[in-house]
Amino acid sequence: MNPNRVLASLAQRGPSLDLSTLDLCFLAALHLRAESAAMTSFSEEQLADVFEQVESVLAAAAEPGQPAKQRRSTHAIRRLREQRMIARVDGAGIVRAGEYALTRLANGIIEFFLEDDTLTRDSLTVLTRSLLVGLGEILTAAKAAHTEEEWRMGVISPLRVTMGDLANGIERRQCGFDLQQEEFQREIAGLLHADWFGAVARCQELLESTSGTLNELNQILLRDTHQLQSLLQDIQEHAAEAGVADAEGAARTVVDQVDRIAAWGSARQRAWSEYYQYVHRYLRDVVRLDPARTLTHRLREHLAGTAGKQFALTLASAPPIRLLREVEIPPEEKPPVRRPRKEREQGLADAPAENPQAILEARVRGALAEGARALGVVTERVIAEVAEEERFVTTGRVAQAVARLGDPEATAERAWVPMQDGLMIEEWTVRVVAEPESQPEKEAS
Repeated sequence: MNPNRVLASLAQRGPSLDLSTLDLCFLAALHLRAESAAMTSFSEEQLADVFEQVESVLAAAAEPGQPAKQRRSTHAIRRLREQRMIARVDGAGIVRAGEYALTRLANGIIEFFLEDDTLTRDSLTVLTRSLLVGLGEILTAAKAAHTEEEWRMGVISPLRVTMGDLANGIERRQCGFDLQQEEFQREIAGLLHADWFGAVARCQELLESTSGTLNELNQILLRDTHQLQSLLQDIQEHAAEAGVADAEGAARTVVDQVDRIAAWGSARQRAWSEYYQYVHRYLRDVVRLDPARTLTHRLREHLAGTAGKQFALTLASAPPIRLLREVEIPPEEKPPVRRPRKEREQGLADAPAENPQAILEARVRGALAEGARALGVVTERVIAEVAEEERFVTTGRVAQAVARLGDPEATAERAWVPMQDGLMIEEWTVRVVAEPESQPEKEAS
């Protein structure tokens, strides 16, 4: 069931309730008349008679000096019919006077105000035992069911009607028990307000009785809901094996109800335990220490400023408790100091020294020996073998080496040629000078 669709449909119908005290008393009188006289419906004359009786009772109960409001029975009946509290049950239409009966909505509202339908140990035990017996019979019927009719009459209908009504009865009584707990809390607050110190015994009695009742109810729920869930799971498994989706869905619905019933018990016991501790702490720390309310009245007067100088409460956080760590006592004998076995610094390794200028001159000499006669060609070959960040400095050194190793030809105008990385140099034409022969070669010649 989609909640949004349900809410949209409910809003489209536009339901509303507007019931006065006279309307509620009128419905309660009809409810009591139907129970006492075993009546299933009322005629228009009977409705008017009951309405007049209710009006007379309310007029007698009104305070002196306040005139009672007179209303017509037809107007009240019409308003209750519009709000779905009274329904016409005859089929004569407007031909003759009709007969009317209370709707389920009206009965539910009146039962809420008239009946004390709360959860007790006896009622919970009877309802859970009835559920266990009924689910056992349904499980037996599910094991023996083979046809669709057997599943519908033996499993689906009992789960939806009988088991659903029993679970709804437990939930309804749980709501009544919640209302009773709220009344107990109001009673405790009223007792403390009326009789400061004399209400201690009565408050403790209410707390103990309610705590005992909740403990018994929770024990019953914990014991019986486990068995109920086990039986419902077996029914679901048989329905799934037989492929009956309706039976599986009906069992799942009852499982959800049982889960809500069990969750209610644990939640209410936890909430009441907190309230129980709060009230006992209040009785111990406030009521018993100040039976005559002297300290309370003086504190209120000082805070209100009616007893002289105004004061205000100042809350200081308590210092944290210091937890001392366990101290480990070092041994008396200290270990001897030893030199590390591994060398801290690595030894120096012999490496041949490099002469950058000699390497550069060797590259220039090699380029000239290969037939390069222009400075730009020699420079390109040399700087192609060096790093990018060193090419600018190397270009100048190449020109110096070429001038020393060769014989540049002097011309009036020299062209500028581009190099790598955006460099520009003057173009020279170099004539190679023969190197002098060594002394041994001259002597041999």
